[in-house]
Amino acid sequence: MTQPPDDLRSTFLPCPEGRLHVYSAGDHGSPVLLLSGAGVDNALLSWRHLIPVLAQRHQVLALDWPKQGRSHPWSGRATHERMLGCVTEVLDRFGLDSATLVGLSQGGALALAYAIDHPERVERLVALAPAGILSFPPGVHQLLWLTAKLPLLNRTLPTAAFRSRARIAEFARRALFAGPVWDFDDVVDEIAEEVGEAGGGSSDWQNASIGPLRMRVDLRPRLPEITTPTLLIQGDKDIGVHPERTRAAAALIPGCRLEVLAGVGHWSSRQTPDRVNRLITDFLAMDGVDPLG
Repeated sequence: MTQPPDDLRSTFLPCPEGRLHVYSAGDHGSPVLLLSGAGVDNALLSWRHLIPVLAQRHQVLALDWPKQGRSHPWSGRATHERMLGCVTEVLDRFGLDSATLVGLSQGGALALAYAIDHPERVERLVALAPAGILSFPPGVHQLLWLTAKLPLLNRTLPTAAFRSRARIAEFARRALFAGPVWDFDDVVDEIAEEVGEAGGGSSDWQNASIGPLRMRVDLRPRLPEITTPTLLIQGDKDIGVHPERTRAAAALIPGCRLEVLAGVGHWSSRQTPDRVNRLITDFLAMDGVDPLG
């Protein structure tokens, strides 16, 4: 198993469905909770390069969503509502009244949704290529809904395909990145390990978020309710979340700051970690949030 950095600590939260795993680092400063994406992602895959940077000035928590990373075993479906409950359980377990939320893709959607539902518990909000702001043309939508309904299409076949390291590398280059990644071989190894542990299909959240006629999770009508200082980060070559979707979402959030990264795909935190890390640390340092200035 890919080993986490030596200074990361692990906590397991017992839940009715199983156990929820959280990495933690840093012992001072304002708290930050990191929320990773769906599918073959996990806390270390998305945040391996951000955690040590934030831990210099913040208390950092990184959640393995149910059925990802070390959050096994887990029975039952990890739906939108259950995932939001996981965020509350982590904050409560670590005695935090509030925290900054940083989320990627699926994690970005859940960060936005949590800020809408629980504004008193979110200090600041960062979403990278967030899901939950998408819609699809008729026909395409129904095809995606059918895929989400059939385990053969959303789990069995993708898992079989991802047994090949070459196919993982092809998928990463085509769907996740839009340019060179300095630790690309490590990324492929980490994805292969996650596939070996949890399979290669879409997440329960992804499958449940799409209905037969429209998206069940569509945060756009409620984005104007967000009062938390918000930063959206978007790669301009992202084929999973089109940049125009994120531009439109940013325009709906009062005072939202949008950063579009040239030449970057969906997984910006792994393609260009230095750029993403700087954007996030600078955002958290504004207005005295960073206790060390």
